[in-house]
Amino acid sequence: MSRSLLFIAIGLLLLSGCSATPWVQPYERHYLADPIMSFERDPIATGYMNHVYEAREAARGAEGGSGGGCGCN
Repeated sequence: MSRSLLFIAIGLLLLSGCSATPWVQPYERHYLADPIMSFERDPIATGYMNHVYEAREAARGAEGGSGGGCGCN
């Protein structure tokens, strides 16, 4: 009996953690979109390289680009 109550109590504690409010409020989310939070050192160069990669590997389809060729568009 005490084991089942213990499991129920642990289950309720775990489920109560799912109902917590998020730590980041909707009006604070622009802090997460700050360029300082990105992993890349140079976002312009990374964007260019991503564009070239999309043009070359268009058959893969993971980046959302279509077509192929030299990547000049």
